[in-house]
Amino acid sequence: MSATRSRLAQWFQAQGWSPFPFQEEVWRAIAQGQSGLLHATTGAGKTYAVWLGALQALVAPPRKAAAASAPPPPLTVLWLTPMRALAADTLRALQAPMQALAPHWTAGARSGDTASGERARQDRRLPTVLVTTPESLSLLLSRADAQELFRHLKLVVVDEWHELMGNKRGVQVQLALARLRGWSPALMTWGMSATLGNLDQALQVLLGPQAGGTLVRGQVPKSLQIDTLLPPRVERFPWGGHLGTAMLPQVIEEIEASRSTLVFTNTRSQSEIWYQSLLEARPEWAGLIALHHGSLDKAVREWVELGLKGGTLRAVVCTSSLDLGVDFLPVERVLQIGSPKGVARLLQRAGRSGHAPGRPSRITLVPTHSIEVMEGAAARAAVAAGQIEAREVPAQPLDVLVQHLVTVALGGGFEPEAMRAEVQRTAAYAQLGDAQWQWCLDFVRQGGPSLAAYPDYRRVAPDAQGIWRVPDARLARRHRMNIGTIVSDASMQVQFVGGARIGTVEESFAARLKPGDCFLFAGRLLELVRVREMTAWVRRASGARPAVPRWNGGRMPMSTTLADALLDQFALAEAGHTDASPELQALRPLLVLQQRWSGLPAPQRLLAETLKSREGWHLFLYPFAGRHVHLGLASLLAWRVAQVAPRTFSMAVNDYGLELLCATEVDWPALLPQVLAPRTQEQLLHEVLASLNATELAQRRFREIARVAGLIYQGYPGERRSSRQLQASSSLFWEVFRQYDPGNQLLAQAQSELLAQELEIGRLAETLARMEGQQLAMHALARPTPLAFPLMVARFREQLSNERVADRIARMVAQLEQAAGGADEAPPPAEAASAQVRQTLAFDGPESSPSRRASPRRNARRPRG
Repeated sequence: MSATRSRLAQWFQAQGWSPFPFQEEVWRAIAQGQSGLLHATTGAGKTYAVWLGALQALVAPPRKAAAASAPPPPLTVLWLTPMRALAADTLRALQAPMQALAPHWTAGARSGDTASGERARQDRRLPTVLVTTPESLSLLLSRADAQELFRHLKLVVVDEWHELMGNKRGVQVQLALARLRGWSPALMTWGMSATLGNLDQALQVLLGPQAGGTLVRGQVPKSLQIDTLLPPRVERFPWGGHLGTAMLPQVIEEIEASRSTLVFTNTRSQSEIWYQSLLEARPEWAGLIALHHGSLDKAVREWVELGLKGGTLRAVVCTSSLDLGVDFLPVERVLQIGSPKGVARLLQRAGRSGHAPGRPSRITLVPTHSIEVMEGAAARAAVAAGQIEAREVPAQPLDVLVQHLVTVALGGGFEPEAMRAEVQRTAAYAQLGDAQWQWCLDFVRQGGPSLAAYPDYRRVAPDAQGIWRVPDARLARRHRMNIGTIVSDASMQVQFVGGARIGTVEESFAARLKPGDCFLFAGRLLELVRVREMTAWVRRASGARPAVPRWNGGRMPMSTTLADALLDQFALAEAGHTDASPELQALRPLLVLQQRWSGLPAPQRLLAETLKSREGWHLFLYPFAGRHVHLGLASLLAWRVAQVAPRTFSMAVNDYGLELLCATEVDWPALLPQVLAPRTQEQLLHEVLASLNATELAQRRFREIARVAGLIYQGYPGERRSSRQLQASSSLFWEVFRQYDPGNQLLAQAQSELLAQELEIGRLAETLARMEGQQLAMHALARPTPLAFPLMVARFREQLSNERVADRIARMVAQLEQAAGGADEAPPPAEAASAQVRQTLAFDGPESSPSRRASPRRNARRPRG
């Protein structure tokens, strides 16, 4: 190994580098055969810390007597990446030092994007180091010769561990690692992460609860600048998205001031709108700016990535598709459109600029409404205090486990007791009980009691030696085609008539279009020609007002960490420290007015406001717990109030608070302390389920669970099934299990996932407990305050067309500004204001409307009983 160390030192010196202490620490740990987790800032050199340590420890020089044509070493290092788009970039980074340090090693990538010829070569012989995804690893584990395939494996590296550990893909990785360790007990495992708050737990989840490991914190001096692009005038009565078009000139100025910029948006729809708006404002930028999101065709995404690497693109408007891993050294700065929703996401995106040790990173927040201006100061304070969100780990998702059991049954088979011991060596299933394990075995053997008569669900059976295998080749093929835990709505290809594919849109969006309708996609205005066989055939269009595709899953709730930091900013303002940051200075007119008409929220005080209007009796409550928690809390409070007397409520939520509106009188000052009184955990669970249409919501979760568990499948290549077909299949299973197999564990999992993930029952309970300890400050209003106004707008935007919304918003703003008085400048005339609002609605409409489950029409209900 001394020769390898010498070559390593020479290679480092040739690059003009010197190793950081944390890199040398990782090298020593790998040389000693240890496993661990490396946590360091983005661009600090994590990849080479682990990779060069692996080369130093694992590369043996080729024998002199060996012929030049001798085969390279077998698979030795497995490098897992969460996104197949990162595989090619990661492979290039790993290959850079191999010629000098391991010339006889080979390297390759294997994912859904791998060409069939390359995959066929790998089927004959895998490279020495393989970059792959969790799904492709599971496919390799399903091969009959899987144990032989991984016999020489020495090291597994899990890149971007923070992106995996908090979801079912991370559970899939845990199970795969347990399988590999069972075959090779000395196997080393290293994870890498840049944005994790719960590092000790992350290490335990990666290595297993009983295993020890090394936690390395990479402390590399790196300048990080977080600032806010302040609007020319901060509106005192903001509403979601109202700063959309207003900030376009400033965004253009910032792009012009930098060599290369990433413009991050939170959703694909928003990225389409911003890209088109930039081009309309600067048509000469055609070819110099680009669009990147996960629904675009692979060839388009690769062209954009190469343009960023080569420094030929001035700006790229993108989504989380560029959050991770890829090294774009020319990028000087990042703009974040709207709230980042969390500190970890902010840091991750900031690290895309200055992506090298010693280079400064800069991220600028572009607020889409006035209150978001304060989030810049809040995020900066949280980063300075080292406050980063923890990632919660899914507990015992049985759909992932039954999928893994079928995978292992294909990959050589398993013996139940030994398999259970292996599974319980993972953090996710360490507490797996006897009844749950037996249910999983019964489920893969015959589908449980309700499906026992159907051959398609007899997927695994013991052979004469007691080894459980998949006896049916047809079921084996079907399982391999549907391995994975990524579940999304069925997508429809978008393709030019007689031309190339452009990308995909969700079927639910395409189903609303008819031939001749226009929509904006991939930065182009397209006209739908026809829909056939899950393909939308289009041609270029011009002059029509387009629709914008909407993809599900784009609305993220604000994290607790960022929400707490935001409350601290309100406390600073209340104490008179509005000069503490440029953001607070800009917001001073809004904050002064909020305090004059009502009060400011604070960490130790719960702000509530009541208002009587022509619509009825309003309650505005500001827990600052994120929209998911506020949705559950609004439903819960409405249900509790309705137990006193039957009432119907409408509601609206955002990340800061909630509104409840009743057409009949409600004595909120008397009722609110009563409905906020503490309950036991059991009472809270009962009330949350009673206050929502829990059956409908759980059934939607069940569809995803049924897909992962193998009850329904999305078809073979070329056989695309529609959402309607998949939903019909899952609904049938749902009803069968409820009637004939009520103890089915997947039904219970659907409810638990609904509570934990969609309604965030744990965070809801914590919010209620915190509210119990806060001082309730209730203010009776004469008119809506700056904090209440966006909730009112969010509610009636669901009820009115954009034209009527624009007129109503403009009229309300004019009336409120007149009542407020003392504005720094006169508000625009009502007609001009209405036109400006209409323009903003057209620009930002798809992103600013509240969740459908929060709409008043779906949530206006009469209490049960």
